[in-house]
Amino acid sequence: MAEPTCGSLLLQLQHIWDEVGESDEERDKALLQIEQECLNVYKRKVDQAAKSKEHLLQTLEDAKLEFSTLLGSLGEKSSINIPEKTSGTINEQLASIAPALEQLWKKKEERIKEFSDVQAQIKKICREIAGSNELAGSITVDVSDLSLKKLEEFHNRLQELQKEKSQRLNKVHEFVSTLHDICGVLVIDFYSTVSDVHPSLVDASSAQSKSISNDTLARLAKSVIALEEAKKQRLHKLQDLAAQLIELWNLMDTPEEERSLFNHVTCNISASVDEVTVPGALALNLIEQAKEEVERLDQLKASKMKEIALKKQEELEEIFAHAHIQNDTKAAREKILALIDSGNVEPAELLADMDAKVIKAKEEALSRKDILDKVEKWMSACEEESWLEDYNRDHNRYNGSRGAHLNLKRAEKARVLVSKIPGIVDTLVAKTRTWESEHGMTFAYDGVPLLAMLDEYSALRHDKEEEKRRIRDQKKEQEAMFGTKPSPARPLSSSKKTTGPNGAPNRRLSLNQNGARSAKRDNMRPVAPLNYVAISKEDAAAAVTP
Repeated sequence: MAEPTCGSLLLQLQHIWDEVGESDEERDKALLQIEQECLNVYKRKVDQAAKSKEHLLQTLEDAKLEFSTLLGSLGEKSSINIPEKTSGTINEQLASIAPALEQLWKKKEERIKEFSDVQAQIKKICREIAGSNELAGSITVDVSDLSLKKLEEFHNRLQELQKEKSQRLNKVHEFVSTLHDICGVLVIDFYSTVSDVHPSLVDASSAQSKSISNDTLARLAKSVIALEEAKKQRLHKLQDLAAQLIELWNLMDTPEEERSLFNHVTCNISASVDEVTVPGALALNLIEQAKEEVERLDQLKASKMKEIALKKQEELEEIFAHAHIQNDTKAAREKILALIDSGNVEPAELLADMDAKVIKAKEEALSRKDILDKVEKWMSACEEESWLEDYNRDHNRYNGSRGAHLNLKRAEKARVLVSKIPGIVDTLVAKTRTWESEHGMTFAYDGVPLLAMLDEYSALRHDKEEEKRRIRDQKKEQEAMFGTKPSPARPLSSSKKTTGPNGAPNRRLSLNQNGARSAKRDNMRPVAPLNYVAISKEDAAAAVTP
């Protein structure tokens, strides 16, 4: 069947009217209505076409305007394919200008990025120079002028700022290097000094992060001036002391061997400030040593007897220290010096009296030796007990890590030694009471009665055993109620530290004010690894039992 046309439809309508018997008047009215509807349709189509044309014309005008604006903003035409077609249909003109416009948009985005990058660098350096700690804000680019000429101006500005930044960094490095050298000579904390100026100067690994502000440079210069003045003053003081030393040596005919001990002082007697560069050459302790030597030489002749007497006193103090006998060393020394200065005692009598005191002290130390040996053995056992408890708390002690077999052997030895502690304590108590009965006085260990220490330790140990027994009983009750199941190791926060005698955790029992227990012995004692945590031996066994 063919597509219906207006003519065929009118014939069909005429045929229908004939069959119906429609009057001519009705037929004319219907045809007039059809004609009016067709006119309306045409009119709407014409209006739509006109509006579409206006829109296209406006689009074309906007495109031309934007094209001109972009050309003006970018300031270049040679690299842009300018459309030559300015006539023809509207669509043809739009199709002609679209590629060039798209090219300009892309060029604009690239240029904005270039401007943003260079402006961000400029702003960053300006903040560094100003010493501002403000966070970097967004960069605003003036899109009205994106020409290469304007971009070159920004690049030139950036190069100037980069050059200034480099110069400032070099100046900062010079100041810091000078401070480092002077601090070395004066033995002053270099890091603390530069950190007081600005914290960023301490980080030597990141040169770009160092502060280069005017305030930092000014404070660096001020610090350099202050330290140079301090260096100058110390040098003058040291040179004065060196001159006094040489004068005293010459007067007393001091041998060269003794003089050579202060060569580091006298070597700078005629040096200028800039010539003194050896680290530690002007340290305060060196100046103090020189000052003390001058004072010693001034009083040497008058203090010969004092020197002998004080040596006797030092021998006496050493005996007391090894025997852990408390003694007021300061008062004793003051008494000796006061007797010598007063002149009321003959030197021979004073030395004889001190020799008698030394003999008596040796006898007392000998009588205390057996008990002190037991005390040392007790302390060692306490330390091993503390280490063993830390070892038992570590649920990773059997994981086969390096040194685990050594710790296992040590633990076995420690258990044997710990089992002997009650016997050691009982022996100590008995020997101490016997000694006190024989000598009619209390046996004190660094000023603390030994029996009191032992009683306190026994009480604390008893309390600890009771606590362990209570925990085991409680655990048995829980197992009876809920059945047996593996018990996780107790966390470190709930563990108990081994309490040594006198109640302090892991406290060394020596209370000697003169430090009689040498650091060498302390360093020789084994120390539990850092990863050992507190858990009792019974809890450790339960934790690994399925």
